[in-house]
Order: sequence, then C-alpha cells, then structure tokens
Amino acid sequence: MVAPRVKANEVLMEGFVAVVTGCASGIGKAMAIKFGEMQASKIYMVDVDAEELNQAAARIKNAVPVVADVADAEAMEALAVEVFKECGKVNFLALNAGVGRSGGPLESLERWHKTFGINFYGVVHGTHAFLPKMQASKEKGLIVITGSKQGITAPPGTGCIYNCSKAALKVYVESLEHSLRNTENSLISASLLIPGWVNSSIFLKSKRDQAREENIPFSLDSVFFHEDKPADGAWMPMQVIDFMLDQLNQGKFYIICPDNETSRQVDNARMTWAMQDLTQDRPPLSRWHPDYKDKFTAFLNQETS
Repeated sequence: MVAPRVKANEVLMEGFVAVVTGCASGIGKAMAIKFGEMQASKIYMVDVDAEELNQAAARIKNAVPVVADVADAEAMEALAVEVFKECGKVNFLALNAGVGRSGGPLESLERWHKTFGINFYGVVHGTHAFLPKMQASKEKGLIVITGSKQGITAPPGTGCIYNCSKAALKVYVESLEHSLRNTENSLISASLLIPGWVNSSIFLKSKRDQAREENIPFSLDSVFFHEDKPADGAWMPMQVIDFMLDQLNQGKFYIICPDNETSRQVDNARMTWAMQDLTQDRPPLSRWHPDYKDKFTAFLNQETS
C-alpha cells in the first residue's frame, strides 16, 4: 500500500523542529523567518558564511546558527546527532544549500567537484544523516529539497555544471519519494522545490567568489539583481516560501514556482518541449537550435494562448 503524502499542516505545528541548510540569505533565510513566525521550538540554520548566518539568526526567534559545510558528510552526521540529542526529532528538513557559479563541459574538475559537492552531495549527505533518525523517531516529517528549472530544461552556455548537478538532484529526490511512499507505515514525505527567478544572493555570491579566486576587486554594481537590489521580474524569497507552504498543504511533490515574468503555462511548455527532444528525435537542446527556433516559438504560443 502506498503511504499517504504528509502535508505541511501536519508537521508545522507549534513546537516543531526544523533544519534548514543554505540559511544565511535568500530562500533559506526566508524559510527560517517564516518558521520562527510559526512558533517552531528550534530552527537549526546551517551555512558556511558565519558572519552573514549569525546576523540572520539574531533576528529569528528560536534560531540556532550552525556553521557547517554540507559537502562534508561527517559534519552533517555530527549535526544530525547533535540535533536529535537535543530535540529528539526533526519535523522539517530543508536541504536548500547551493552554489550558482558554473562552467562548460571542460571547466576545471575542481569546479565540477565543488559544485556537485554542495548542490548534489550536500543533499545526499543531509538525507543520509537525518532521514534514518527521523524515521526512528516515529514523528511525521517533510524533507524539502531545492532544485532548479535548469535541471529540467538545461539551458546551454556556461551553466553546464549547475544544470547537471540539479538534474542529478531531481532524479535523486524522485527516487527518494518513491522509496518513502513504498515504505510500510511511512510518516515522511519528500518534495522538490523548483523556484523561478528569485531575488536571492546566489548570483551575487558567485560573482564575489569569482573575484576572490581571480584576485580582482568585487563591486556590487557588477551584480544586476540580489535581495537588496530586486529585479522587477523576480519573486522575493518570502513569496517562494508562501507558495511552497500552500503547495505542501495540497500534498504536492513538484513545487514549480512561477515568477513575475514566467507563468506555469510557459514553464509547462518549455518542459514539454525539452522532453519531446527525445520522443521526437530532435537535436538535443533544440529550443536553442537555429533550425528549431521558430518551431519552438510557435509551440510556445500554441500552448500558452
């Protein structure tokens, strides 16, 4: 028998315990703020940026800042042991940490390993550390993992590493949910959060890290959008969280967020076209192929009219 989906209102009750990675800014920070408003007893905020993390946690009720690297499996296991020793449960596990800086197929192996270490293995490490303990606690729980539309439609260019990490992540979370729903008497469900364009700091931090690596000055003016310089077409992080909670209360697995420029209908058309590259034997990434540009435009207009 397939286990029923666990919904947000079944776990986010007064006194719940949450663990959120990638929590110093953006979606993770907004999630922690929301959980503080919802009377969580403890919110473990996990990030590698100690200064920014501590500043964020200081403003959130019952927040516990934890400086840890999700790419370090031992660090994540140690965190899980500490949390369960202190609280005995985790009701909401948000594996949200990610990096945006990417590169093409022949980018350095160091960049490939770093990006996968955070975007993909960070989730695997978090799941391995927390899920068995969540199951043993016999408490209802949700695991929400932040993916990306780029892991589905895979736009070409310099985003190859990022796209690959998020595509692998999508498959992992789908397999995780399949396993959970086929576990007898399962009290835990997983969901894949797929944000649209968000006024977060992921692009800012990528540009800042690049400047450090290249030993060149970094200027905020080089970043055309971030949380403190929002783009009109992007959602603010709290809009993503409000949408996420609504979808979780409906029992949704795929939480595909629109934004101020892209509707769900447009997203559906783009994803359908991407899958049809296989079923119709078109060239890969045909949406960006000159021979198919007009055909894709016609298809998009047809699907969204």
